[in-house]
Amino acid sequence: MHINPRLLATASANLSSSLKPAPLALLPPIPLYRRILRAHRQKLPAAHRVLGDQYIKAEFRRHRDVENPVHIIGFLTEWQMYAQTIEGEAWRGERIDPAKVDKMSDQQIGQLHELMMEIKEKGKKQGDDES
Repeated sequence: MHINPRLLATASANLSSSLKPAPLALLPPIPLYRRILRAHRQKLPAAHRVLGDQYIKAEFRRHRDVENPVHIIGFLTEWQMYAQTIEGEAWRGERIDPAKVDKMSDQQIGQLHELMMEIKEKGKKQGDDES
């Protein structure tokens, strides 16, 4: 049985418990990558942009050779929702959905912790530079 990836993307987007709008169509990886970098350039402060760009580049490189369609669809769907969130202004101060954290692997939680520590470190350096 051949499952249409577009149907999977629509179904997985509709299952989201958040009140954010579901992506209309799943973007291919390269246009999505460019869209995210563009959103970073327009919406994030310089220090956050550098950190975010590095993270995006590393994640897309890590998933370059993934062949499982379910993983690909999940990856692209989450990054597309991220792009939509960054392009709006409602994301500032928003917390991560605990249900999403519960679904994360130990490796993903470790990456999230590293990202949090990096952000805190950058914030301390900026605070020291201003003093």
